[in-house]
Amino acid sequence: MKLHMFAAAKINWTLEVLGRLRDGYHEVSTILQTVDICDRITLSRGDGVQVQVTGRAEELAKEPPEENLVFRAALALRQEVGGEGLGALIELEKVIPTAAGLGGGSSDAAAVLRGLNVLWGLGLPREELSAIGSKLGSDVPFFLNGGTARAGGRGGEITPLADAPYRKLVIAVPSESLPGKTVAMYRHLKPKHYSRGESTQRLADKLMAGKPVADDDIFNVFEGVLPEAVPTVSAIIEQYRESGLGRPHLAGSGPALFFLPESEDAARTLSVSLAEAKLETFIADVLDSRASVAWWGEV
Repeated sequence: MKLHMFAAAKINWTLEVLGRLRDGYHEVSTILQTVDICDRITLSRGDGVQVQVTGRAEELAKEPPEENLVFRAALALRQEVGGEGLGALIELEKVIPTAAGLGGGSSDAAAVLRGLNVLWGLGLPREELSAIGSKLGSDVPFFLNGGTARAGGRGGEITPLADAPYRKLVIAVPSESLPGKTVAMYRHLKPKHYSRGESTQRLADKLMAGKPVADDDIFNVFEGVLPEAVPTVSAIIEQYRESGLGRPHLAGSGPALFFLPESEDAARTLSVSLAEAKLETFIADVLDSRASVAWWGEV
């Protein structure tokens, strides 16, 4: 049997940092949203755990196999059930830009946990998969269900929300590589950047009332430190704020940006402009939770 799966990317409608925890991590309040830029994963039984990557393979080539989240997810699941004899071939076709704030690695890990749970006939409930996933990365529990959800704590405390109403997004990814990006972004935060989660609460209430997300609802704490942390991305944001083509928002810890175009024609016009500026560009739709965890097929 082979399982074919999609692993969706995400954006953050809001991302607030409430403060620093005693363990050195930060407490966040965020609303996450899956979008239909997807990696493709095929799972089949095999000897041991093997991972084959195509697509953006060059971007992952420098990463040791034991640090690949897909590989680590398979080993963590196998260890959890004491199934040392269980094996799988994991074929990963990368479409989501890596290290861009779009959550591709965490989404791949979540898809592998869900898929191997089926392939190996384990029957573990979602709560157990989430506990395993939380040890791999703070976004992994979110991707087990996808859609629109609120996250707290270190990011792994997930509360599903009403799905955001359907709309088009334009996502743009600068070519600049940012080694150690997330750690560096957090390092630039000061107590003055901390908040109490008001933006997240307001938008959560709005979504539960069935209302669409607007530009003014979106907040990302890291935009406040971009001029010092990543001035080139800050310059892109300022350029497009003044262009009249759309209002850019940082995706996660970046450097990817997303826009809320007013129409499909506006999305196409903006996409052309971004491509001409040498940014990798996608026109995407938001995904509800059902579509986020859909099987691609089963053979």
